[in-house]
Amino acid sequence: MFETRHHPLASPAVFRRRLVRHAAAAAALIGGSLAVGVVGYHALEGLPFIDSLLNASMILGGMGPVDTLHTATGKLFASAYALYSGFIALIAAGVLFAPVIHRLLHRFHASGDEVR
Repeated sequence: MFETRHHPLASPAVFRRRLVRHAAAAAALIGGSLAVGVVGYHALEGLPFIDSLLNASMILGGMGPVDTLHTATGKLFASAYALYSGFIALIAAGVLFAPVIHRLLHRFHASGDEVR
């Protein structure tokens, strides 16, 4: 997907397209994870969709739940969702920053005649 160290540095236009694609992938990952949380809270705890969105957003953002959970199933879901959310945040950050880190490393390793 990315150029190797033997290839010249990608042009700014290619790099911008790569950034947009990676940002879209990270946003889709976060959006899909948020949807899983909203549906889970709504189905398992019976929360209204707006409260489910708030709880899922807070857990996905690393802040913790807002509403008190009443069922064992809801508590188990919240626990699993919180662990999942931690991994998703790391993965999304990796996907988002991969092109930038690659470009920096590639520029560092490229010889002077290969860099544009």
